[in-house]
Order: sequence, then C-alpha cells, then structure tokens
Amino acid sequence: MSVNTGSNPANSDPADSDRVIIFDTTLRDGEQSPGASMNLDEKLRIAALLEEMGVDVIEAGFPIASNGDFEAVNEIAKRAKNSTICGLARSAKGDIERAAEALKPAVRPRIHTFIATSPLHMKFKLQMEPDEVYQQVVDSVSYARSFTDDVDWSPEDGTRTEHDFLCRCVEAAIKAGATCINLPDTVGYAVPEEFGNLVRMLIERVPNSDKAVFSTHCHNDLGLAVANSLAGVDAGARQVECTINGLGERAGNAALEEIVMALRTRQDVMPYTTNVKTEMITKASRLVSTITGFTVQPNKAIVGANAFAHESGIHQDGMLKNASTYEIMTPESVGLSESKLVMGKLSGRAAFKEKLGELGYEMGDNAFQDAFRRFKALADKKREIFDEDIVALVDDEIVRGNDRIRFVSLQVVCGSEGPQTADLTLEIDGEARQMKATGDGPVDAVFNAIKELTGYSARLQLYQVHAVTGGTDAQAEVTVRLEEGGKTVNGQGADTDTLVASARAYMNGLNKLLVKREKTAPSALSA
Repeated sequence: MSVNTGSNPANSDPADSDRVIIFDTTLRDGEQSPGASMNLDEKLRIAALLEEMGVDVIEAGFPIASNGDFEAVNEIAKRAKNSTICGLARSAKGDIERAAEALKPAVRPRIHTFIATSPLHMKFKLQMEPDEVYQQVVDSVSYARSFTDDVDWSPEDGTRTEHDFLCRCVEAAIKAGATCINLPDTVGYAVPEEFGNLVRMLIERVPNSDKAVFSTHCHNDLGLAVANSLAGVDAGARQVECTINGLGERAGNAALEEIVMALRTRQDVMPYTTNVKTEMITKASRLVSTITGFTVQPNKAIVGANAFAHESGIHQDGMLKNASTYEIMTPESVGLSESKLVMGKLSGRAAFKEKLGELGYEMGDNAFQDAFRRFKALADKKREIFDEDIVALVDDEIVRGNDRIRFVSLQVVCGSEGPQTADLTLEIDGEARQMKATGDGPVDAVFNAIKELTGYSARLQLYQVHAVTGGTDAQAEVTVRLEEGGKTVNGQGADTDTLVASARAYMNGLNKLLVKREKTAPSALSA
C-alpha cells in the first residue's frame, strides 16, 4: 500500500522564506465542535472553497474515526488539484494505514500523526513511560514515511511537556522522516511570550531542526489562540494550523481569517505572507457558518456583522472625513463590497442571478429556481430586500439540500389564553403528513407537532433567534441544537415568521441526525 508522493509546494523550503503555510483543520478539528458534524457533500463544498481561496494544506478528517471520515478524506483527495490533503492518525499502525489508504488518490498527500508527550497525558491517558512514548514517535513517523514523503508530527499537549523530553522527541521525529513539526497548545494553556519562546527553544536546541517546518496549533480556551500562533510565527514557525471562524472543540481554534488579516495588515511588524485570497474570507465564513449552524457573533473580528460598523458619532465623523481614521483594513479586502443592485418585488431572474454572483453564490438550475421562488415570496412580505436577507434565504436553501423532511405549511394559535396549538404539514420521504399539537407556548407546540409527525424525540439543547436585518418585517434566523443517542447537531432556518423559521431549523437538525455518520470516537482524538 502506498500513496502518491508528488512534489509539495507546502514544503518547498519555506523555512528560508517569509511565507507562512496555512493549514486549515475546519473539516477535522472544527468538526469536533459539539453539533458541528458535516456530511460528505458539505465537506466537499468547504474543501473546494478552501482550495479556491489558496489554503495550502487541508486536513480533511480522521480516516480511522468512521467510514464517513474515510470517505470524506478519500473524495477530497480525489478532487484536490493544488492543496495538500492531510489525514490525521494516532501513532497506531492501523490509524496510519487507514489514513494512507484514504489519501491514495491525492496529488499531494500528507499524514499527520501524533502522540501525547506531557507528563499528565502520558501517566493518566496513555499509561505509558516516556521511553515507550519516545519509541512510538520513532516507529509511527517511520511507518507513516513509508507511505508518503510528507509527514507531520505533533506532540499532543506540547506546551505542558518537559522541554528536554520535547526536544528529544522532536529530534527523533525529524530523524525518522517528519517534514513538519507541529506544536499543539492542546488545552489553550499558553500565553504568547511563553509559546513564542517554546518554538524558538525547539528551533535553537534541536540539532536537525533545519530539516523540518515548524507549525503552531493553538486552542482558544484563554482567548489567546491567534496571539499565540502569531508569536509562534515571529519565533520561526512557518505553518499555522487554524479554522474558519475559529471553529473547534471547547472554545475553538485560532481563526484563519484573523491570522491571515493580521499578517496582511501589520506588515510593518510581521513581514510574512500567505497564499490566501483574502477577498474570499467572508464567503468562506458564511459557508462554514451555514453548514455547521454556528452563527458568527456580531462583534467577531474580521467576519462579524459589526466588524465594519461605526455607530459612535465621533467614529462616524472620522469615517466621513477619511475611512482610515477608524478602519485598519477595507471591507473589500475580506470580500465585503457595496451593493450594486437594489432588489425588490419587481426584480426578475436575471437581476437575482447577478445579485447571487455579486454575493459569491453559484447555484444549479433547480436550486436557483427554488431560491428565486422564495425570494419573490419574501419580496411580497418585505418592502426592502437587503443583501443580508438574500444571504439568509440562500443559505437556508443550501442547508436544506436533499432533506428527507421538508416544510409545507404551518398555522399557529397562540397568546395569553391557551392552549397554544400548531397545525403543521410536512413532506416526509415525498409523502405529505399533517398533525395538530399543543404545547407550552407556540414554539413548543410546533416542535411537538414535528416530533409526532416524524417519530423522533431529540432533546433540544439550544434555541436561539436573531434578526437578519433591522425592522419589524426582518427575517428571523433560528438556530437549534439537538441531541439524540449521544450525537449532537445544529440546525438553522430563516423566515419572516419566527415560528416558521423555528420549524425549518428543527427539521434541518433532524435531517442532519438522520444522515449523521457513526463515530467510533477513538481516544485521544485531538492534537
């Protein structure tokens, strides 16, 4: 068994340059966020966009974790032309073989293998002595190298690992054939000066450090993931592992958009470059948010709704005189541009199609026709159609995909005098079904009707609503998180009627549960 070992631009001597390799792990570490599981089609769409925007390395999944993960890595490997495609593997031979098999079709394959090296993890999780872990490092990297010439090795919980042992393991990994050494701050414990010094120490103390690219993988438990990553780059790391919107388990990972724009904006103190087309950042952020159901907070750096909004009178005055008074980057630099087309109820298909292109959407004919019908229905309800309205409408169309459960109609009776009732009609596997249910409030009644019609009683963990735009006729965008049998998913829905949006969101979550892949949940899943 072997994989393609074609030339790899991600390892084309970047150690002697100022180019920073962007390693995106949205599809692997990002998917570990509770509720963020993605199906194959969704992973393929994200991977295609990541490659289009110039991401160097795409960590497509953890092939041993499930058949679904294996299939996703394999399919992405088949389709990628420029990006290096990476599969994660623990130090076990079975993991490495499974990753190698999944990566066979890749033009530029990479195996990322790891093992914990901190005293805490070795003692309580691995129950192994340091010498045993050291030997595992040598054996796993050597075995991975027998399948590909691009091997990434990580010491899990590296920032809490004893320095002498860390240096010893890194030296052994490089000697065994690792071309990249990734330093994970697995639990988000480090602070920038400390993390930068750790990278610098490894580069200076490890005799063969010049034979590998050093990388960062920082978690955001203390809100320092981006700062730590940039400190690592300043200390000599030339690869950053990150995710779109900072997605990831617990508090998330270093956000790709923040890393890239910080490097682009502060060339005076960080004279490093990336291959990322920053004008595609907003599009990528929206796609990942739509697919995962993780709404981006309004004050999120770079991609939040308020990132380029100015409400203070002093700020507004400065902006009118010179935008650079309060904007350190332009909206256009991250893919936000002033609208050229004002949409309304008289707008036709051609104008709507042009608007979609302006917003970065490409849709097949059937999806376009469905979206256009919903746009016309929205225009009958709303006097002004904003770009945000169209984004919400199209995103809702995208997340529904090939859903088995589809919304047809809803009538609700609510108010201070009960009982609150919901009369709901759904299409389930092509068959229309109707149900009337009561509940403790209208939303509860709607969800009870869905449960009765579908026979699924997932537990609601999260229900949140936000208005897409201002005004009483604004669309509501609803996010729900459902749990069933230990599996969690996020669902989203949008409509001018909050209850209809709630029904759409709940059904989107149920559809995800129906297709959610089985996970074997191997231990030590994250690096």
